[in-house]
Order: sequence, then C-alpha cells, then structure tokens
Amino acid sequence: MTPTFDIDALRAVVAGLDQGSFARAAAQLGRSQSAISMQLKKLEQQAGTTLFVRRGRGLVPTEAGEALAAYARRIVALNDEAALALGAATTAAVVRLGLPQDFFDSIMPAVLSGFAAAHPRVHVEVRAGPNHILAEEVRAGRLDGAVVLVPDGAGGAEEPLCRLPMRWLAHEALARPRGDGPLPLVLFDHPCLFRQAALAALEGAGRHWHPAVTTPSLPGIWAALRAGLGVAVRTGHGLPDGIACAGDRLGLPALPAIDLRLLRGDNPSAAAADLCDALRRETLDRVTDR
Repeated sequence: MTPTFDIDALRAVVAGLDQGSFARAAAQLGRSQSAISMQLKKLEQQAGTTLFVRRGRGLVPTEAGEALAAYARRIVALNDEAALALGAATTAAVVRLGLPQDFFDSIMPAVLSGFAAAHPRVHVEVRAGPNHILAEEVRAGRLDGAVVLVPDGAGGAEEPLCRLPMRWLAHEALARPRGDGPLPLVLFDHPCLFRQAALAALEGAGRHWHPAVTTPSLPGIWAALRAGLGVAVRTGHGLPDGIACAGDRLGLPALPAIDLRLLRGDNPSAAAADLCDALRRETLDRVTDR
C-alpha cells in the first residue's frame, strides 16, 4: 500500500534543512523537539528506509532523505499555493531570493515593491551573500532564485542578464605608488571572482602588490577605499561618492569582464516564478556600469 506522507512532517523536514538544525526548525514551527523527532521517525517508517543519520549533535539526510526532501519542498509549496488560492491559508506563502551585495540596494527595493503589490499575502525572505553561497542555496532548494556573478563566457544553466567590465577602484585622491612600490589591495575574503581577477592581472603584468585590507563585506570595501588604504576590483555599478575607476590613472593592467546571470530553482511556485521574473526585469533596467 502506498504510504500517505503527513504534510506537517514534510514541512518539518524542509524547515530543518533550511534552518540547518531540527532544533531551530522546532522553534520556528512552534513544536517541541520530541514532536519533530516523532514525525521524522514516522516518515522513516512510512518510507521503509533511513532518512536521517546523526552527525555530531545534529541530523543529516541520507541519499533517500535528500530525495524525499526534494519532493517535500514541492509538496509543501503546492499545498501552500493551493491554500492561498482558495483563501484557506492561515500563514503567508514564502519565497526566498538572493543577490550579491553589489546590487542589493539598487535592485531589491524596486523588486519587493512591485512584487508586494501583486502578491500582498506572500512573505519574501531576502539574502545577500557571496556568489558561490547563493548558487549553492538555489541548487539545494533553500532559495527560489538568485542573481549571481560568473566568469565571462562560463558555461552553466543560469539565464544571462548582462556583461559588465571589471574596474580598478580607488578613492579619487589616492596617489600612484612611487617607483616599484607594491600596490596596496583591498580584497574580499576568499573565494571571490574579483579577488582572483585582480591577482591574476597583477601577476600577469609582473606588478608587485600586498594585501592592505581583507573584508567579507562590501561596506568594508567602500570604507577602506574611502580611507585611501588601497585599490579594489569590482564593477562600476553603484559606486559611492568619492570612489572612482582608477585603472588608467594608476597604470594598472586590463581586467576581464564578468557576467551577471539569474539562477532559478527547480519546480518553482507561481509566486516564486513571478518574483524571479521581477528580479530579471529590474536587474536589466537598473544595472549599469559607471
């Protein structure tokens, strides 16, 4: 007899994987940890196989658990979409979106404003983060869509949006190092496509450099440049006052371009598809290189 999986148990699986902890999922869902454990055990009994194994203090999915989780996301999303369409939803449907920090302030307000007008009962979760993390989150089903930066001409399933040149950036008053002095660099934490491009270009040109500042945040990059601590590589989009393209002024080597693309999750809900479409439109309209 084909088992009928409990929707609340499937929702607990999705929440546990999204939160990275079934303890946090229990708090989010308003249930006890023992209740969540009983639901997971019931799912394993129905599936006839082990779905989760203990690793350290937490649970991780087995291969069968990962397969069930993929179906669970689709089942929960369709359930919530149907409830919303029939006016029976007691909680808002949720869609999740990601963007690199470089484009967050210029794109996200317009995306959210237009989407909220069309979907007033849908809750949107937004994350800003590194490209590799955003792409991983979409592939794992923890984001419904994300704008990501990829090397120019790289293959992949992402939808192309635009191609932007990389730029050497510095404070307008930063002077060129004297003689053969090393170039001070303001760098994002590894891994970073801009960091890789900067180091490859300088090494290819035989130019000496040293790391002046390393930071995991875009505001940290801008603060270091405003303080005149060095040179960074980003696109020319959304530059703060006082920060300018400095490649020619400082005699720096040419840089490659970088592609901006949209990565969509598998089997999106209607709301998630609309949000990704809105993200695509606003990105095409608003992203420019200064």
